[in-house]
Amino acid sequence: MQIQNLEKIIYQLTVEDLQNVANDEIDRDLTEEEIKLLQDKIGDYIDWYNVISMAILNNIKE
Repeated sequence: MQIQNLEKIIYQLTVEDLQNVANDEIDRDLTEEEIKLLQDKIGDYIDWYNVISMAILNNIKE
C-alpha cells in the first residue's frame, strides 16, 4: 500500500492550547513574544520518537 501524503500533519498544537496551559500554570495569557519563543522551543521538549513508538506498539498489531 502506498502512502498518499507524507507531508500530512498528524497532530498539532494551537495558540489556544498554549494559552489554556499558561492560564492554568501562571494565571495569565502569554504575550505574542512569549508565544513566538515557545513556538521555537516547544518541539525540543517532546520526545517524538518514543511518542510515535508507544502509539504504534499500543495500537497496531504486527
